[in-house]
Amino acid sequence: MFAYIKGILEVKARDFVVIDINGLGYKIFMSESAIDTLGNIGDIIKIHTFVRVKEDDISIFGFKSQDELRMFELLLSVGGVGAKTALGVLSNIEPSTFAYAVISEDVSILTQIPGIGPKSAKRIILELKDKLKTDAISVNVETSNASIQKSLNTNLVEAISALQVLGYSKRDIDTALNKFDVSNLSIEDIIKTCLSFLAK
Repeated sequence: MFAYIKGILEVKARDFVVIDINGLGYKIFMSESAIDTLGNIGDIIKIHTFVRVKEDDISIFGFKSQDELRMFELLLSVGGVGAKTALGVLSNIEPSTFAYAVISEDVSILTQIPGIGPKSAKRIILELKDKLKTDAISVNVETSNASIQKSLNTNLVEAISALQVLGYSKRDIDTALNKFDVSNLSIEDIIKTCLSFLAK
């Protein structure tokens, strides 16, 4: 319904904000960490949004970046994970770390999040890893960037898969990889480096 909302920040609460657009106040639920990054009351801000429509409720959820929005949508697709839990996860973990935890099947990272136990963590990992396409982890070896060809290793393959967990296409990932030398980076650092380009 709405890709984003841009207006004057009128209210900052613990789990929501109110943005004024031409005299109409939009209540937008957000993670605490995202709210902390917003400006001051009276500032003009832009928030990426997700609108949930139910029979008895219409709610707007806001995010500071497209990566957070993708992560929220992924979490909602997991059985037993609702909007409140998804926002709680967003308050405690960055999208890059979340994607790394999923692709590396690191339950310990997810169980550090309040409200996420071992069973929930395993379910999140299982259901989201299943969303990866089997042919999506290959790297375009035709690329002219020699450093990318050199870094075709486990770290790179897993980082690519993690970026796809966040919803990025193979083409976008290849474009980002061609901008940097990632041959000596860890999986999580490759993810963070690419996100610095993809999130623009």
